Amino acid sequence: MAPQSPDLQHNVDINGFRAEVIDFLDNNIPDEVWEGVDKTTSYFPPFTAIMTMHKLLASKGWSVVGWPEEHGGPGWSETQRHVFCEEYCKRGLPMMVPQSVNMVAPALMEFGTPEQKAKYLPRIISGDDSWCQGYSEPNAGSDLVALQCKAVSDGDDYLITGQKIWTTWAFEVNRMFLLVRTSNEGKPQQGITFLLLDRMDLPGMEVRPIIGLDGFPEQAEVFFDNVRVPKSQTLGVEDKGWTVAKYLLEHERSGGGAGQFMLKREIDWLMTLAGDIDDGFGGQLSDDAVFKSKVAELTVDLKCLAASENYLRKVGSHHPDSASMASAIKLESMDLTQHVAELALEVCGSFALADQREALTMGSQRKSVGPASMLTVMAKYLNHRACSIYGGSHQVQREILSKLVLMK
Repeated sequence: MAPQSPDLQHNVDINGFRAEVIDFLDNNIPDEVWEGVDKTTSYFPPFTAIMTMHKLLASKGWSVVGWPEEHGGPGWSETQRHVFCEEYCKRGLPMMVPQSVNMVAPALMEFGTPEQKAKYLPRIISGDDSWCQGYSEPNAGSDLVALQCKAVSDGDDYLITGQKIWTTWAFEVNRMFLLVRTSNEGKPQQGITFLLLDRMDLPGMEVRPIIGLDGFPEQAEVFFDNVRVPKSQTLGVEDKGWTVAKYLLEHERSGGGAGQFMLKREIDWLMTLAGDIDDGFGGQLSDDAVFKSKVAELTVDLKCLAASENYLRKVGSHHPDSASMASAIKLESMDLTQHVAELALEVCGSFALADQREALTMGSQRKSVGPASMLTVMAKYLNHRACSIYGGSHQVQREILSKLVLMK
């Protein structure tokens, strides 16, 4: 007898489940969240909108839909997760803080002690805790093993001295996970330890926001001057943090399968922009043959990304190909993100040149210059220039692929 599908095993009515998701998302989202969707100027919506959405989903039991049931996930089948992701992303709703839900949480599940799991995972589910990622340094970004932020042993504690940079939302969240150097012996990958910080205002710790090209702070610098952290806050084993870091990076780069839906919405948004522009010959730019050809190329790339994400979703994160697939997906999704932003800028032309920071500020009633659909175009274009750098640069991803695939 052929094995039952996962949905039959879960006794799930997928059509009924989709209807439940649609009803909740269409009838329960507060205005603050929709405003955040409309004023998203980077890869992430405004932080307040994200956390409002997180706590709303937590009240429904849906804030960590990708987690195993044993750790607080909803116990959905893979098809249910896929349906939820599709409906959620097509509305452009804010994704949960990835550093919390999709990065440190899987690392805690894999390497954490029972005490660490009990302490941190429930507060991530509820939205009471949110995390930032202390990886990059001024001289150690894509070359992460070159990090120099050090932790010196002092009895039962470490004393941390150094700097982190490009730390997303460090001035908004209340916890941080970071990599520190606890030894200089052996290869650069050795002597790195993964730590969990319970506060962002520890004595000797300073957070300085970095203003982006869109005029808003999203990144930050974090400075450590003999910051005392208990050794019990180590995730995994001292000097073996690179193992934890690699595991976490695979989750970061794979994107959790949401990229295809998010980018499908961006391409649809691009068509909306073109529908608002006169082509100069009495028609709409959306009907222009050259424009339609460019959109067709983006659509083909989107189908390739979807195939990659669906394959990784099918084989799972423990498959031998998962690391190489994560790098390939990172390359595909970030390239496509940039190409969509470039074409959007080309479509908008001079409308994109206006400085609209006041209109983009959460809570502002300032009207946009030009069509409202074009409000975020320039800001997104500028911010998305970093897509080929953060989370491991394109060069690093290609080197990973060459080692894992071409040199087998």
